[in-house]
Amino acid sequence: MITDRFEELKKRHAGAEEGGGAERKEKQHREGKLSARERIDLLLDEGSFEELDKLVRHRSHNFGMQHNVFDGDGFVTGHGLIHDRQVFVFAQDFTVFGGSLSEANAQKIVKLMDLAMKTGAPIIGLNDSGGARIQEGVVSLAGYADIFLRNTLASGVVPQISAIMGPCAGGAVYSPALTDFVFMVDRTSHMFVTGPDVIKTVTHENVTKEELGGAMTHNATSGVAQFLAANDEDCLQQIRDLLRFLPQNNLDGAPREETKDPEGRADKDLDTLIPSESNKPYDIKDVIRRIVDDGYFLEVAEHFALNIVVGFAHIGGESVGIVANQPAHLAGCLDINSSTKGARFVRFCDAFQIPILTFEDVPGFLPGTAQEFGGIIRHGAKLLYAYAEATVPKITVITRKAYGGAYCVMGSKHLRTDINFAYPTAEIAVMGPEGAVNILYRRELQSAEDPQATRQARIDEYRNRFANPFVAAERGYVDDVIEPHETRGKVIRALRMLANKTDTMPRKKHGNIPL
Repeated sequence: MITDRFEELKKRHAGAEEGGGAERKEKQHREGKLSARERIDLLLDEGSFEELDKLVRHRSHNFGMQHNVFDGDGFVTGHGLIHDRQVFVFAQDFTVFGGSLSEANAQKIVKLMDLAMKTGAPIIGLNDSGGARIQEGVVSLAGYADIFLRNTLASGVVPQISAIMGPCAGGAVYSPALTDFVFMVDRTSHMFVTGPDVIKTVTHENVTKEELGGAMTHNATSGVAQFLAANDEDCLQQIRDLLRFLPQNNLDGAPREETKDPEGRADKDLDTLIPSESNKPYDIKDVIRRIVDDGYFLEVAEHFALNIVVGFAHIGGESVGIVANQPAHLAGCLDINSSTKGARFVRFCDAFQIPILTFEDVPGFLPGTAQEFGGIIRHGAKLLYAYAEATVPKITVITRKAYGGAYCVMGSKHLRTDINFAYPTAEIAVMGPEGAVNILYRRELQSAEDPQATRQARIDEYRNRFANPFVAAERGYVDDVIEPHETRGKVIRALRMLANKTDTMPRKKHGNIPL
């Protein structure tokens, strides 16, 4: 009798590992996708995976489901290591009922997420699912709601990462949307609330799955996803790379990485990289890479809102979140999308005790009716709110322009930023010299014998008097005016000084960010 149980155990384990069978797994491979277990093996450190609920089965008896049972019920869940640090992971197996969510496998995810919060470790979801299991009706929908609640409770407690590695439709899309970072695989992953067929029926629009919810659509247009991968293997490696910069939880420090990059390394090319002419573009990523350890910068949301750059790097071995205006796109103006992108990233860093380093070169907010009608005031306020509420170490470097309200928003001293540096090329003023002169000297220019010469003289006067870093430095709004090649050493020493910083918010349940 006991021998029979051992045989039954082996049979059930083998069945769970087989999933939907070799034929369906081969179909996954033909479509350019790995199986659920192959994905977990590539994601985690070798041999570290410990599976949970491997023998769970669904409990549905509708539509003949009692005769169609798989051990594990289409989801693989468990814990393992990435870079020798604990993580919890679940993977939907598309070869079993199309990876659909059931009451049983939803409970597997809920259990996993509860364990992750209790033990303080990141949650990684590998999504490849046809959605709710229709045969189970409302209990499947209830499973989604149970997961959504855990996503919300875990937000700001442990990092949550979603990888879309196949279809993700209907209610299924909201769990990834609640997580911190979303990865998508080009050409094989799709996300949408309603698919192309429904859209054609309701709105008479013709759109393909790729156009509607493909990886590039959500990386570049909607901003739902932050990372674009070429294939499954690339996606899983990118997740491993991201975790190099993230802490285990909100009470843990971000991991340090030893570096041979000298602390005092001075890159003299920085002194000439930023054009003295304020209307000439340059790539802020060239500045960032010359300052961070080993020139490695992991950009987040690279394809969305190109006028702002966000991402992670190590500086002096410390993990930092970087926010930077991008003069190479829209002159670095802030608009609706860049404000939202920047705000969400700043709030993530603040939630997980990651210092924020800001590079500022911003002429203002993007003008136009599309921006005003779209709510640039409300969306711009999100970025302002995020910087103001952040209590982590904050360092700002003004490389060139810092005009108007955008000066205030981008980590100014007035928003409790700890250390503010400016380059000699910095221009800190209400607006650019050209616009200021047009307002201040309108009558003089109208009556001048040589308006062009008079205007240029006034522009030069305004620039010398106001559009420079020294007025702000005289008032203490800038802590130091530094030469660009000094930046790395200055930032590292500032981070070290701020290592034990504490700051607080007034006692309240939570603020009301202008969503």
